[in-house]
Amino acid sequence: MSTSPAASAPQPQATLATPFTYAVFRAIWIASVVSNIGTWMQNVAGVWLVTTLTTSALLVALMQTATSLPSFLLSMPAGAIGDLVDRRKLLLVTQGFMGVVAFGLGALTLLGEISALGVLAFTFLLGIGAALNAPIWQTVTTELVPRPVLPFAITLNGVSNNIARAMGPAIGGVIIAYYSPGWVFLLNGISFVATWLVVYRWRRPAEISSGPAENFIGALRAGMRYVQYSPAIYAVLVRTFGFSFGASAMWALLSVVTARRLHLSSGSYGVLLSWLGAGAITGALLMGRAGHRLNFNQRVLLGTLVFVGTNVALALVPSEYGLFPVMFLSGIAWLMVMTSFSTTVQLHVPKWVQARVVSMYMLVFQAGLSVGSIVWGELADRVSLQTALLGAAGWMLLSMTLALPFPMRQPEGLDLTPAENWPDPAVEGEAIDPDDGPVVVMIEYQVPAADQPAFRQAVERLTRLRLRDGALRAGVFTDVARPEQITEFFYVATWGEHQRQHHRFTREDQAVEAQVRQFHTNSEPPRVTHFLAFPRTPNVEVATPFETMEGQQ
Repeated sequence: MSTSPAASAPQPQATLATPFTYAVFRAIWIASVVSNIGTWMQNVAGVWLVTTLTTSALLVALMQTATSLPSFLLSMPAGAIGDLVDRRKLLLVTQGFMGVVAFGLGALTLLGEISALGVLAFTFLLGIGAALNAPIWQTVTTELVPRPVLPFAITLNGVSNNIARAMGPAIGGVIIAYYSPGWVFLLNGISFVATWLVVYRWRRPAEISSGPAENFIGALRAGMRYVQYSPAIYAVLVRTFGFSFGASAMWALLSVVTARRLHLSSGSYGVLLSWLGAGAITGALLMGRAGHRLNFNQRVLLGTLVFVGTNVALALVPSEYGLFPVMFLSGIAWLMVMTSFSTTVQLHVPKWVQARVVSMYMLVFQAGLSVGSIVWGELADRVSLQTALLGAAGWMLLSMTLALPFPMRQPEGLDLTPAENWPDPAVEGEAIDPDDGPVVVMIEYQVPAADQPAFRQAVERLTRLRLRDGALRAGVFTDVARPEQITEFFYVATWGEHQRQHHRFTREDQAVEAQVRQFHTNSEPPRVTHFLAFPRTPNVEVATPFETMEGQQ
């Protein structure tokens, strides 16, 4: 398979169909549809099988825990691993692992040798595979299509899951009714094999090493530090939690509304979910045609407003027929909001930290859904169903105000390719071990007094970049004897970490640095000095990051 998006990149403006012109994306997207259908079939069959094997409601409820708990435990480690190892190889491992687990569960079920606890154990193992797989599967899309096409590719990934949500439970239910859940598990195993074969055929170019290799713990720290000092990413995470916390009421209480308030059967519940899935697919088509008319911030606000109405309708609309158009619009809004969050995250993050940031986004999203489900469910039990749904509507209306302190920034025009503009410092004597440190870097500028207020504003952005890319402390000092001489400094734990800073610096960051340097009036470039701990201290333990100097946040 060809792996270079540029090889056949169409020149006209991208549309929703454009990602399908790239052979690898097309193959992997089809495989994801098949795999997602298998996963939804598995979910239905697993819950049904446990229901028939035990009378314990707790064991049935634990099926959801077995599915979601691995995501809480492994999402961030999975992101770190995804940025440290070859993503194609990791996908082969995770897809193969899940295939083996599904085949094992299917065989034991058909042989009549499975128990309720056994189903829980196998479901937990599948959850581990899914948790390790998810951040990589999200980020691999960026390697399959060029940046202008990426928003449409991410939208199509959302469509894939909604097609599976509409088809998987229905297919699984038919197989369970006429045959056995064991056959569903085997079919799910086959879906993993199909995906494994597609990934195996993908000839991903070998990555060129950029700087000293990170260790696992250091990679986790780097990912969290990147989010902490990236306002665009931090804003998305806050908005994601606000939305998912309120939207969780629909997912958690829809079945209760169907059964207890409207007194309908499980078939009606399935029909309502089908309307939701149809809305999501329609939303993808609408975004493909007219999505450019709204920026990501406007899409999230509009989608949140729709969900305000969704929760109100679930609380007050007296018939299922009145809820059909509500669920359809909710599906459109869900896809619009989730693709806006996901696209914003992926387009604002360079490749070296992409899987880690995506894993944190997924963790925050799942946390919002999980905590929200508990809160709204408890409120429904203690007060009333209507009160819980109206409370969720009020929360979502209030969450729209988050757009003021946490606006979502547009990613158009960002150039996140590595700048590689920092020359390696001259080193006298023996080579420096990557674990030697700490390291202090000082950069001296000559800035006239009249320009210093503007310089200060510009250097604050650069300071944040230093902290984001690995510095434990950063700041700016003025020479009291020569007020026009200003020294920027940043403190890094090891020499290897400083070398990684060189390779993390992007062309977008280079533009920020250029804005700072334009205030330098000396004919010579700013003087850069590197200081290493004396005597050299190998294997310095990474300290807890210091706060920046006051006024440099």
